[in-house]
Amino acid sequence: MEALVLITLVLASASPRRREILSGLGLSFKVIPSTIDEQMAQSLPPGEMVEQLALCKAESVARSCKYSLVIGADTVVVLDGEVLGKPADRREAYAMLERLQGRTHQVYSGLALVETDKSGQICRRSVRHRITRVHMRPMNPDEIEWYIDTNEPMDKAGSYGIQGLGSFWVAGIDGCYTNVVGLSVPLLYEMARDMGHSLIDFTES
Repeated sequence: MEALVLITLVLASASPRRREILSGLGLSFKVIPSTIDEQMAQSLPPGEMVEQLALCKAESVARSCKYSLVIGADTVVVLDGEVLGKPADRREAYAMLERLQGRTHQVYSGLALVETDKSGQICRRSVRHRITRVHMRPMNPDEIEWYIDTNEPMDKAGSYGIQGLGSFWVAGIDGCYTNVVGLSVPLLYEMARDMGHSLIDFTES
């Protein structure tokens, strides 16, 4: 029996990883990247920061969407209480990887759902975050240089991608894998359910 779904699912992110997660679930959705300034919440604790940025992203896109459920997300890597964002250059990527190697860090991903009605007004919001601990294997200088040469670290928080070549040095995780990639699927399901929606209804089959 085919579900009758009128509401549109919207991803407020240009991240190819988040797009791949939703596509891999077979969900039907639109992509409208947010253009907010991500520096606006840098002074907040990591959990509050990713929640505020995720919500701001979702709300900024929701203002142009009618009868939609807009997903906003933000991810940071935290080591010794310090937030590690995306590297500005090769030197910064090397410094981050050198610090992370052989140690355990935390990945915080904030997730926001913003619902709009048929007139385009925001009618409901939900925002939460999850934390996953990531245990990294030791990396020698040659391995770090090789990894940076692949260019994979340059657009990723913490300078590595767990879903790519960076997985060579991930010894294990405690928590949600997709949270490390950038969007926790279990959390998305729970939040949508709590707002009265089922992700199943957004599948293309």
